[in-house]
Amino acid sequence: MSVFRRMLHYAAPYRLYLVLAGASTVMITALNLVAPWMVRDLTNILLGDLDHQTMAKIGRIAVILGLTYLARAGFRFVSNYFAHVGAWRLVTDMRVRVYDHLQRLSLSYYHDKQTGQLMSRVVNDTAQLETLIAHAIPELFTNILILSGVAALLFIIQPVLALLTLIPIPFLAFGSVWFMKKIRPDFRVAQQSLAELNAGLQDNLSGIKEIQVFNQQHREVKNIEKTAASWRDAILRALKKSAVFHPGVEFISSMGLVIVVGFGGWLSYQGRMNVADIVAFMMYLSLFYQPITQLARVAEDVQTALAGAERVLQVLDSEPDVRDRNGACEIGRVSGDVVFDHVDFAYHQDIDVLKDVSFHANPGQMVALVGPTGVGKTTMMSLLARFYEPTGGRILIDGQDITGITLHSLREQISIVLQDVFLFHGTVEENIAYGLGEATHEDVVKAAQIARAHDFITELPQGYQTLVGERGIRLSGGQKQRLAIARAVLRDKPILILDEATAAVDTETETEIQKAIQALVGSRTILVIAHRLSTVRRADQILVLEKGRVIEAGNHEQLLEQGGLYARLYGAQPAQKTGFFQNGQEGLLSPVPGR
Repeated sequence: MSVFRRMLHYAAPYRLYLVLAGASTVMITALNLVAPWMVRDLTNILLGDLDHQTMAKIGRIAVILGLTYLARAGFRFVSNYFAHVGAWRLVTDMRVRVYDHLQRLSLSYYHDKQTGQLMSRVVNDTAQLETLIAHAIPELFTNILILSGVAALLFIIQPVLALLTLIPIPFLAFGSVWFMKKIRPDFRVAQQSLAELNAGLQDNLSGIKEIQVFNQQHREVKNIEKTAASWRDAILRALKKSAVFHPGVEFISSMGLVIVVGFGGWLSYQGRMNVADIVAFMMYLSLFYQPITQLARVAEDVQTALAGAERVLQVLDSEPDVRDRNGACEIGRVSGDVVFDHVDFAYHQDIDVLKDVSFHANPGQMVALVGPTGVGKTTMMSLLARFYEPTGGRILIDGQDITGITLHSLREQISIVLQDVFLFHGTVEENIAYGLGEATHEDVVKAAQIARAHDFITELPQGYQTLVGERGIRLSGGQKQRLAIARAVLRDKPILILDEATAAVDTETETEIQKAIQALVGSRTILVIAHRLSTVRRADQILVLEKGRVIEAGNHEQLLEQGGLYARLYGAQPAQKTGFFQNGQEGLLSPVPGR
């Protein structure tokens, strides 16, 4: 019931549509009660003497019935249409609400979630709300009205017989409660299986190149078949229970008609009930048991919808780990002074990633982070952008603790270029301008020139208007990297983070990008995660990390003079001293292959 009430609360903005649909439903119910009463009057007329006045009465009954059915058709349209308008508006609202909430959740929420699973909650689970609002609730409301109205008329016609028709009701009520309890878990499993199917499809379609190159089509088909069969089996379990419950409801309901035939016939024999009343009673009785027989289907709709609603609410009830604190303030553009003050961090309580990390980046400096994979370099940058919170210590920007700054304001100070570049399915220009709300074509071209991307862009079929494809599939790794750098340059923020930004480019392109980066030095604080010496040796400050700690700090010449780990790594490089990368052994860097 709590889920049901919350869904009604979310539907409150669309109450006008639902009220119109509900009022029309009331009118439909009232009009449905007219026909049996007219048939009762007609039967009484036909059992008497027939004359011209009688034919006039029959004509009036026919006109009333015709107008009744016409009005019912009109109210049916209003009820169906506005119920669906309200329902689909709610579905749209909930889809946007769930997506917006997903955007606000911290990155830790996504660590154990598949994209397809979340997409299923946004698209499939919210769609079930249409069934609840446009079908289940109106039908439940209609059935209650019909039961109440028909019951009143049955007692008016023959109270004793009406009481007897209520005998099946307790059995139907008990069976319905049992049915709803038994069927709901099956629909929960079905919704989960459908989400897993979507997740599998999303993963496979994103990795279609890998599936084909490793000839794993048969294996993946089997995986999809297994998930699809799981969904099918859950649905069939629910339908099996329905197949038992529906005939049971129909049989119990039909016993009411048997009682009316037997006892009603005896009352007629006793002269306590005339033929017209028996005909009307039986017609009303069919209306009386109709909503009861529909109860199983309505129960299925409700349980399906509530299973989806529960999954939607699970997302909406999830709270972000990182959020604006009480009293957090907005800040203007900063100078770019960054301080890590004895920062600790752990993704899990027993696994430390960073331990007592401290450094100071002055405005306009370039600071490079080097070290083996997994020592926490990218984590440090994620902490600076507050994707996660430090478990100890603090991070300052321009002397202010970043936890006292609103997330929006903080991230307005930072541009990031990641090693794994994500491009949206749009044009080259749209992707470069993504980080800036209003950018002219000239601004985009200038940023592309700084990132050494302009030349290859002009060679594309439609230049800056060329579609890059999903995730930039039509571009090479180096081209995507340069577009990402252009995007960060155009954003023009005081702090620029480059996370292996030159990892996917060739030597010539790297040289061009390094020139672009050097052109930005002094205008903003640049934090670089890199293994290539061409980037590292130009930095104002180099931090060498090992096992989550900063073990050395200084510029290239200072670190060589110290004769520590950095000097040993540098001395192990080829004569070109062009670059190095981590080869998987802790603390050991080796030359880039092919260089």
